[in-house]
Amino acid sequence: MQEQLKKRLAELKAEFEAGQKRLAELEAQEANLRSTLLRISGAIQVLEEELGKEGEENNPKGEKTGKAK
Repeated sequence: MQEQLKKRLAELKAEFEAGQKRLAELEAQEANLRSTLLRISGAIQVLEEELGKEGEENNPKGEKTGKAK
């Protein structure tokens, strides 16, 4: 009985360690993904601002063109 308990304890410790390692990997992936999304969001904002400027230059009287949002 003692031997079975020791074996099970070793299995659980190995499983726990593997779980911790996987969690760390996922957290690193999450950080990388958040960084990528932040960069994409910034690029979207810049492009939207540039398109807004272009629209103002093409329509200096402030008249609305295109579809309403």
